Amino acid sequence: MSNYDFIAIEQKWQAFWKENRTFAAHQDSDKLKYYVLDMFPYPSGKGLHVGHPLGYIATDIVARYKRLQGYNVLHPMGFDAFGLPAEQYAIDTGQHPAVTTDQNVAMFTRQLERIGLAHEPDSHSMRTCDPEYYRWTQWIFLRIFHSWYNKDTDKAEPIASLVSHFEAHGTDKLNAHHDYAGSFTAEEWKGFSEEEQHKILLDFRLAYNAYTEVNWCPALGTVLANDEVVNGVSERGGHPVVRKPMRQWAFRMKAYADRLLDGLNQVDWPGPITEQQRNWIGRSEGANFYFEVEGSDATIEVFSTRPDTIFGASFMVLAPEHPLVAELVSADKRDEVMEYVEWAKNRTEVERQQEKKITGKFTGAYAKHPFKEGMQIPIWTADYVLWGYGTGAIMAVPCGDERDHAFAGHFGIPIPNIFHDIDTTEEAYTGKTGTLANSEFLDGLAVADAIPAAIQALEAKGIGTGTINYRLRDPNFSRQRYWGEPFPIVYRNGVPYPLDESELPLRLPEVASYQPGGDGEGPLANVTDWVNLPDGARRETNTMPGYAGSSWYFLRYFDLQNNDAFVDGDREKYWMNVDLYLGGSEHAVGHLLYSRFWTKVLFDLDLISHDEPFQKLVNQGMIQGRSSLVYRLRDTNTFVSKGLVKQYEAEGKLLDPIHVPVQYVDGNDVLDTDQFKAWREEYKNAELVLEDGKYVCGFQVEKMSKRYHNVVNPEDICNDYGADTLRLYEMFLGPLEDAKPWSMQGIEGASRFLRKVWTTFIDQEGQLAITDGQPNKDELRALHVLIGKVQHDIEALSLNTAVSEFMKFLNEVQKQKSRKRAIFEPFLLTLAPFAPHIAEELWERLGNPGPIANAEWPEYIESHTKVASITYPVQINGKVRAQLEVDADLGKEDIEQAALAHPDIQSWIEGKNIRKVIVVPKRIVNLVVQG
Repeated sequence: MSNYDFIAIEQKWQAFWKENRTFAAHQDSDKLKYYVLDMFPYPSGKGLHVGHPLGYIATDIVARYKRLQGYNVLHPMGFDAFGLPAEQYAIDTGQHPAVTTDQNVAMFTRQLERIGLAHEPDSHSMRTCDPEYYRWTQWIFLRIFHSWYNKDTDKAEPIASLVSHFEAHGTDKLNAHHDYAGSFTAEEWKGFSEEEQHKILLDFRLAYNAYTEVNWCPALGTVLANDEVVNGVSERGGHPVVRKPMRQWAFRMKAYADRLLDGLNQVDWPGPITEQQRNWIGRSEGANFYFEVEGSDATIEVFSTRPDTIFGASFMVLAPEHPLVAELVSADKRDEVMEYVEWAKNRTEVERQQEKKITGKFTGAYAKHPFKEGMQIPIWTADYVLWGYGTGAIMAVPCGDERDHAFAGHFGIPIPNIFHDIDTTEEAYTGKTGTLANSEFLDGLAVADAIPAAIQALEAKGIGTGTINYRLRDPNFSRQRYWGEPFPIVYRNGVPYPLDESELPLRLPEVASYQPGGDGEGPLANVTDWVNLPDGARRETNTMPGYAGSSWYFLRYFDLQNNDAFVDGDREKYWMNVDLYLGGSEHAVGHLLYSRFWTKVLFDLDLISHDEPFQKLVNQGMIQGRSSLVYRLRDTNTFVSKGLVKQYEAEGKLLDPIHVPVQYVDGNDVLDTDQFKAWREEYKNAELVLEDGKYVCGFQVEKMSKRYHNVVNPEDICNDYGADTLRLYEMFLGPLEDAKPWSMQGIEGASRFLRKVWTTFIDQEGQLAITDGQPNKDELRALHVLIGKVQHDIEALSLNTAVSEFMKFLNEVQKQKSRKRAIFEPFLLTLAPFAPHIAEELWERLGNPGPIANAEWPEYIESHTKVASITYPVQINGKVRAQLEVDADLGKEDIEQAALAHPDIQSWIEGKNIRKVIVVPKRIVNLVVQG
């Protein structure tokens, strides 16, 4: 084979790797382990475009590199297969989600294998919708259900230990994270019925069942997460979304708030990601305190991080969902206030937090100021206050808070100034630019002293206490869908009871329709013979959300066939935690936070040995599409080439840009006019105004999408250029973390480089062109500079600069006409993680006994990178008169003296005046001579 037949080569080696299970991790090994993982992909029906493999190729390079370094590497890839898209497709077509999921997984697997990814054998078979997988998701849910959070030990414990406490002490001396409002003695506990005890335990369990306000989408028949709702409609389909109370499962994640914060100090994650998690958890120190309401027995509880600003409170705001709104609103304002409440409560919290338009209604009620007798504080309701954060009510201090200030200004509410030396402008919002003024016992105190003084005063008055608050909510864990894990729960008299573990997995039943059940229940409610059990119990009709299976999947990859446990303890201790986790920044909060929470619960229950799942996290950037545009003369079927557009516009003619498939456009933006005319019937007789006999398209960079006809299928690139070219080019595009546009122009360069590699090793007759012989110092220097640079760049994930180094190396050694085995065999080892197919083929042709994937990374010898000597051209008045070879480490003064002493230079400067000697290190010496 003299030509570089990449199709045959890639098929050969992909088959070899598969047949020989080359990339299987060893479960019993004395080697150091390295666990590299991509975020769990969802197998959509659209398949992969060239933007998707970016992260997969990067982790594959790292995995192959670590194998060559001698690590026992685990690099798996399964599928997050439950989810709304498959269910919506089932609703539209009647096709069972399992069928479409299997088809999509098969397509994804084929595409991933075509790229030559070195994944753990059999890992593609792992999918969350497999009953043998979700059996363990259900099992973990039951472990969480059977747990409570002990604040004394600061960990989750089995519910049995809580029952023991109740039997011995009742609620006395109990320090737990819970929602229980009452108290009881040990004797009273023992006197409760089993059902009564079970109801009480529900207020303590880490997995609990309660009515909560959710984003309900009637058209999709399911609850949506906040990030699935955009501008009041569902992200998928654009359907209206309303807020309504529904019975939902949730986790007491707030119990873990401080541990989730502290854990961020133990991991190597990007700063913006850890900051987003900290903001989402939102730990705030301050005080909870109460305001009495004029003419009512009601009190309003507020939380504030700045209780010292209480003398600046000129109004109060209740969240629209706050139950006191309906109770306190005056008769003359009831209609307009309740109409506003109905409008506001159907908006998502994200929308309300981002909204710039100021809205709100005065309730007609007033609160009493606790430290200013006779002062009335008007009570408003406004959607910028959230029911789920703090107490759902605030004291508004417009001179100390930007949103309060804007609200007061909009509605003409007084803005008292409570600080010395500042006014009520932007400076005041922090309240830290001066001391407090006109505030009784706080007058003259700086902020650091005023906050504890205010808390002390509230506690002395019996109306408040210092506390810590969190923005973090307990996450909803229910979906009104079919295509998800069934809950291992049954209801008796409306009380949830767990299934016995012997009954797992509880499999999804077949359904006649994927439409929702009545009263907001999921499709499972329609399967009455499955829902209603012979003993009168009723199964849970909700299913688990998509993040259930993805919250622990990383623990299953190294124990896929285990039928006795979700993971073997010894294997878990060896492999965890994940050394490198790579995926999109869109998972900054949801998936990463849920995974960390599940991990910490399992750790508390002694089921695993670590409490953080992912040691190092990297977010890859997006590969954007490079859309191609043609320009149609408005109201005609005439299309004008890009270079002529301005000429037509100057004549007052309007042209409309239209996206065309990028497959019809070559690397120079020239349109294949025959393909364009055959694309659509309306363009069959189009008139194309050419320039220089060609139609040149315009372009713009935007999201890769079918809508813009700019989707590039990686299989097409592999067929036209080869998988190794695709891999090299995607890495060469730019820094891994950055967004960058796809371009067919650049891929030609990667293709040429690989052909150049091939022809360096294989001559025109198809024979090996590599020779034996000892390399010289320049060849060794080029090689070890390459090894050191590529080694550094892979470790730093600077993969684009490593590709540049390959090209630089090949150019340098070709100038030296070098083809020595001692140079090019190590070169192949450095290239192998990036372009494994061509590396395997050439490695075999070099006569090596095993695949390059099982070889060893070449040793980097720094001394070879040193330049022993440098040759300086020596100029006199700009003309080279001699060549001076000196030690590479020689200083400027010594180089100058050596140049002046050179025999050839001596003859030129004899009897002349040397005005200046200029030494440019490692480049040239120039003498300025007169006379």
